[in-house]
Amino acid sequence: MPKTTTGRAPAPGTRRTMTAAARAAAKRAERGHRAAGAAPAGDEERPRRTEPPRAGRTVLVEAPKDGWDDPPEPSPESFGEDGPEERSEPAPGGRRRRLTVLLAVLLVAAVVALAALGWQYRDGRLTETARTEALAAARKAAPIVLSYDYRHLDKDFSRARAHLTGDFRDEYGKTTKAVVAPTAEKYRGVVRATVAAPGSGGTPAASVVSASPDKVVVLLFVNQVTESTQVTGARVDQNRVRMTMDRTGGGWKVSAVDAL
Repeated sequence: MPKTTTGRAPAPGTRRTMTAAARAAAKRAERGHRAAGAAPAGDEERPRRTEPPRAGRTVLVEAPKDGWDDPPEPSPESFGEDGPEERSEPAPGGRRRRLTVLLAVLLVAAVVALAALGWQYRDGRLTETARTEALAAARKAAPIVLSYDYRHLDKDFSRARAHLTGDFRDEYGKTTKAVVAPTAEKYRGVVRATVAAPGSGGTPAASVVSASPDKVVVLLFVNQVTESTQVTGARVDQNRVRMTMDRTGGGWKVSAVDAL
């Protein structure tokens, strides 16, 4: 009796096709299971959208005794509150004090500058006056100081000392007494001095070399005519004389005489 066949064995190619299909179905089922397990349970499990932080001040919120899991977020109203603002501007009183100090410094500087200008102006005026007065006094004193006559020496020397001052006055007295007077009496000496007239070119016979309010140096061209038993006739000497004039309580006096 022939065997009855209930099914046919699949061919090798058919088996491979079914195996691949089964694997694909298994993978799809596994992905679906994973997707179902990872699906969000609700809106509460969705991640919160991160919002950009609001600019402003830091608000301190006191924590409850039991604490909290997540710190509360400050409400928008807290950022609208206006608090005291710090200002770096100086107080009005300090600004006024600085302004007062600045004005005082400027005032002192102005006073000092005006005083310096006033002193310079005063010194210039006094110096100019000294030049004029000392030059006139020198022109008057030179002929008296540089002249003498053996016939009245005491009188001539006394007149000359009236135009002198300081150490030069004492030196003049000693020299005339010890040297000039004996020589003049022995040789019957007579000396007459005059300040020369200006030259043909307008050269001054007397001029100021230097000047200050209390001291002036004058240069003089002096002609001296000398007569004595030692010379025949009269001898004329043309000399340059430098005279230093000092301001004194009695006017301008000669404090030094140098022959150049």
